Amino acid sequence: MNPNTRSTLAGRGLLVVFMVATLIPFVTIFSTALQPQGSIPTGVSWPSDPQWHNFVDAFQVANLGPLLGSSLLIVLGVVPISLLFAAFAGYGLAQLKVPFAGALFLVFVAGLTIPFESLITPLYYQMQELGLLNTRWAIILPLIALFMPFGVFWMRAHFQTVPVELSEAAALDGAGPWGAFRRIHLPLAVPALSSLAILLFLWTWNQFILAIVMVDDPLKRTMAGALGAFQGRYGTDIVLLSAGALLIMAPTIAVFLLFQRQFSQALLQGAVKG
Repeated sequence: MNPNTRSTLAGRGLLVVFMVATLIPFVTIFSTALQPQGSIPTGVSWPSDPQWHNFVDAFQVANLGPLLGSSLLIVLGVVPISLLFAAFAGYGLAQLKVPFAGALFLVFVAGLTIPFESLITPLYYQMQELGLLNTRWAIILPLIALFMPFGVFWMRAHFQTVPVELSEAAALDGAGPWGAFRRIHLPLAVPALSSLAILLFLWTWNQFILAIVMVDDPLKRTMAGALGAFQGRYGTDIVLLSAGALLIMAPTIAVFLLFQRQFSQALLQGAVKG
């Protein structure tokens, strides 16, 4: 067996191991969701009488219908604005001669190192002073700010791979920085923006802590915030909690499966250009 074949087999074997490690939690949650309500399942075992109505009961108990609309409103408020700001900032730091661009970029990089949980308390008091508590803006505005470090880092990395000659050619044709951005750089950035949009959607949809802290009304939270509905006074219904978790994860899994090709192309494009 030659070294190339051996390395290929080792790589495929490692992928299989990762795939199994990823699927086991989903299989466990799925089998638990089909057990009788009120029971405490242990291990992975297919029930003799699968309780498929648990998904319907979980949907009704957690009011996932209204929360679906609330999550969509929050996503529509966070993702487009975050993409716009990240594209502008990434383009400015990478292509324009912005004063102290290096220092500004280090500030964004430093933002990546700050634990999200450490910002919950100051964000709460800030939203309280603005009178935005118990509104969706108390989730949307902090998420836009919290996503900026990664978004700017992502888009700057893309714009740095664009040849400078394109901007110089646009300048010779009379296009200013805005014209070059709108006509040249923005169309080239579609793969990077698409992959960033997928990540922002997944992170916003699965936001749990911020929704619980900032919003008291359960119907104004994200779908992930509905997991608290399965916490009773004397315990938690593990079966309904598992069914609800699968329902909440379903849209994110569907989005990733639908757009995984665009996401992979953006990563490969950056790897080739870099």
